[in-house]
Amino acid sequence: MIALSLAEIASITGGRPHDIPDPEQRVTGPVVIDSRKVEPGALFAAFAGERVDGHDYAQRAVEAGAAAVLAARPVGVPAIVVEDVERALGALARAVVERLGTSVIALTGSSGKTSTKDLIAQVLERHAPTVWTPGSLNNEIGLPLTALRADEGTRHLVLEMGARGVGHIRYLTGLTPPRIGLVLNVGTAHIGEFGGREQIAQAKGELVESLPAADEGGVAVLNADDPLVRAMSSRTRARTVLFGEAEDAQVRAENVRLTTEGQPSFTLHTPTGCSDVTLRLYGEHHVSNALAAAAVAHELGMPASEIAAALSGAGQLSRWRMEVTERADGVTIVNDAYNANPDSMRAALRALAAMGKANQARGGRTWAVLGKMAELGDESLAEHDAVGRLAVRLNVSKLVAVGGQEAAWLDMGAKNEGSWGEESVHVSDVRAAVDLLRRELRPGDVVLVKASRSVGLERIALELVDGAGAGAGEGEVAGRWA
Repeated sequence: MIALSLAEIASITGGRPHDIPDPEQRVTGPVVIDSRKVEPGALFAAFAGERVDGHDYAQRAVEAGAAAVLAARPVGVPAIVVEDVERALGALARAVVERLGTSVIALTGSSGKTSTKDLIAQVLERHAPTVWTPGSLNNEIGLPLTALRADEGTRHLVLEMGARGVGHIRYLTGLTPPRIGLVLNVGTAHIGEFGGREQIAQAKGELVESLPAADEGGVAVLNADDPLVRAMSSRTRARTVLFGEAEDAQVRAENVRLTTEGQPSFTLHTPTGCSDVTLRLYGEHHVSNALAAAAVAHELGMPASEIAAALSGAGQLSRWRMEVTERADGVTIVNDAYNANPDSMRAALRALAAMGKANQARGGRTWAVLGKMAELGDESLAEHDAVGRLAVRLNVSKLVAVGGQEAAWLDMGAKNEGSWGEESVHVSDVRAAVDLLRRELRPGDVVLVKASRSVGLERIALELVDGAGAGAGEGEVAGRWA
């Protein structure tokens, strides 16, 4: 963060100084919400959560070097007391971003946000100093924390924006007004909360509504292959740039294919040239993500050859998203257990099928270890049944459905689609799944592990890789939205 005095922070947030001997003392470190991450000169924002109240750790934070605490009440150490810590944090983020004048790139979508954000970050980093959302910290707390990491040297600020309903993205864009807004897709993730795809489109489209006009530099980057996203061009004053495989997309892919390992390769076309790309990521669905990143980079002045080279060298920055590990015995574990929805489940299964083809010659099999997709409402039975059926249609060797009712629906779909009833097995919990896989896996097998975050199936992948228990994933403290 740029250095600010405690007096300046109090003014920006509308707070009252308490127990501050020197109002001109400057905050020179990061803004943090975990007292264990305090550095000298930091500002500790105290949030009262369901299980832990940050105010109880104010003393510890100051002893660790925090200049002060942003708090909702006096805490006996130097503090700026505000009515609402969350709103104060947002106000501070907006003030810092306005002072910096950095290019703000915001993105949203039903699926692929984090992977695409990671691609954009790695491409733009080759162009100029870039700050981006770590993991999936994409909500009203995580977003300002990310923005406050920017400093005078930051040229690009890449922010993932999630939503739990209409109005959420509008609020986030008010904290960090973007110049470039990217919408990836409108799918069925969390459809039970939103009420339907049209409501999801309404919520995601708030991003393009927030953009400045075309003559003020506003750019809406939209997926030409998604009709609900393409239609958002009518909701913005910004200039529209389309990406995808459609012929009228300014940034598009041609000659899309998969390597024998299941990694996408294609020819990237931009208005300034074309160049070949081979991604290090797994699954054809990453082509759309890469095109989105390329469109943003093109708008920021990068040539096609440089974009292609950056995309070809980019890896997966965030954990448990198609995280591929090959064991010493030749078994490959694909940990995609951070989250799941019907669209991402289908994409992951297709990626598994493609990866499995490379191992068929040596007798390798494909295993889909799947669990519940949360927040699907009345669509839950149909969507789980459809995923189970798709696993069979893609010739996945074995579906292992883990958990309760939703897992039973996955298993039911697979058995109804299959011929022998042996295409799938339903197990009760993580331990049963691990025990089964340890007995059955053999060299050449590829194992996909995927479910909604609340199910915790990453424990299966971690056990299969090295026997370790699951740790807390990034994004758990500040939370995330869809």
